[in-house]
Amino acid sequence: MRARLSDIARQAEVSEATVSRVLNDRPGVSADTRQAVLTALDVLGYERPERLRKRSAGLVGLIVPELENPIFPAFAQTIESALAQSGFTPVLCTQTPGGVTEDEYVEMLLDRQVSGIVFVSGLHADTTADHERYRRLVGRPLPIVLINGYAEGLNAPFISCDDRLAGQMAVNHLVALGHRRIGFVSGPHRFLNVQRKLDGYRTAMRRELDLPDHELDDLIALTLFGVEGGEVAAGQLLDRGVTGIVCGSDLMALGAIRAARRRGLSVPLDVSVVGYDDSPLIAFTDPPLTTVRQPVAAMGNAAIRQLVDEINGHGAPRSEYVFPPELVVRGSTAMNKSGHGPESVTFSAA
Repeated sequence: MRARLSDIARQAEVSEATVSRVLNDRPGVSADTRQAVLTALDVLGYERPERLRKRSAGLVGLIVPELENPIFPAFAQTIESALAQSGFTPVLCTQTPGGVTEDEYVEMLLDRQVSGIVFVSGLHADTTADHERYRRLVGRPLPIVLINGYAEGLNAPFISCDDRLAGQMAVNHLVALGHRRIGFVSGPHRFLNVQRKLDGYRTAMRRELDLPDHELDDLIALTLFGVEGGEVAAGQLLDRGVTGIVCGSDLMALGAIRAARRRGLSVPLDVSVVGYDDSPLIAFTDPPLTTVRQPVAAMGNAAIRQLVDEINGHGAPRSEYVFPPELVVRGSTAMNKSGHGPESVTFSAA
């Protein structure tokens, strides 16, 4: 038993005394710590003591794209906490390039007889992907909830941030600061969230600046997600004389700031940059990033409420719940000092 205690304590990152209190169902242990010990038992393959089995409502899979973008750990933390409070043990599945695929993770979770699965920005957000994989899960039936993505005709609950509104809010903010040549940087067009942000961007640019589509096309650069993708795309737009850049993620915004600085431009004096997500620590970048915040806590908690209702047979509504974003103004945006764009950027670069 001593060896088992030490193994469990190491896995849960707690003391052996804490493990003993949990296994003997004694008070004095927080809910999160208790759940960490129970999860360690599951991960190591130990059976839970009989007195504790009634506390567990089962395993729930949580599949996220990757953990390098800090918005995904933020979602994972919220969702795991909500699951634990509902008596479920979360099983986190993280994808990496060339690693285990979403479909392979699903098979692994099905083998473990999970009670349900939460998908965050998965293949359901890719408009070119086959969504039949989700219909098969619903048909088993297995309760699922899908966050940030929507698949027409799929009979499941969806939780999304209002990406169209996010694109409009970012443009409106830059227009209010006197910017007229405003670019848009994001990931590949096949992703629904990119399409929606782009639609919001175009709508606001047409409404606020009366720009035709052929001029807007010159202000849009879609590339790979991430800092490097943001730097490449923003570099293209800076060469076309933009003074403001709307980015599809905070990481891409950091890449845009890097691109500006490599051209000798100051952010925000020469170029204003707006991110998206309000990832943890993004308020402490240089400069602190103006961004459009996803309501991660509200979205994650809503997703688990829907999933638990499904698991308990209450039947959550099969529709898309759309949560409004929030503009958070910090130090990466400022008044356009020239008011007309391209000349000011060219002059500053010189």
